[in-house]
Amino acid sequence: MRFFVVTLALLFPALVFAGSADVLEARVRCRPAPGGRPASVCQFTVTVKHDDTGWDHYANRFEIIGADGKLLTTRILRHPHVEEQPFTRSQGRVRIPHDIDSVEIRAGDLVHGLGGAAVTLAVPHVQAAGREQKPAAGE
Repeated sequence: MRFFVVTLALLFPALVFAGSADVLEARVRCRPAPGGRPASVCQFTVTVKHDDTGWDHYANRFEIIGADGKLLTTRILRHPHVEEQPFTRSQGRVRIPHDIDSVEIRAGDLVHGLGGAAVTLAVPHVQAAGREQKPAAGE
């Protein structure tokens, strides 16, 4: 296996040394879920940094994971951002149940997969008018 990694590094150094995709910053805006469901529908704006080298090695996704470890959504990034670093993209219509009060956002690339810096955000749940909001942990 070590021989394969060394050979890959010698033949395609940009593929190996570009590193993992990092989430630098993330923001979230939420509104009540339709029909009075105990959830919020949120839009995430995520800034990713990765040393994209072209179609063979670029940041190709970010994921939003609930505090319970469940994958809530994946935003697929369909092309390299060689000249646009860092770059910011949004993912909307993400349903977050009220029992999840924080999420982790992580990014991945074609070569390394997931594994760079991640960001954890509190979810600002919004209740429909006339409904009581569950207090956040620690309040």
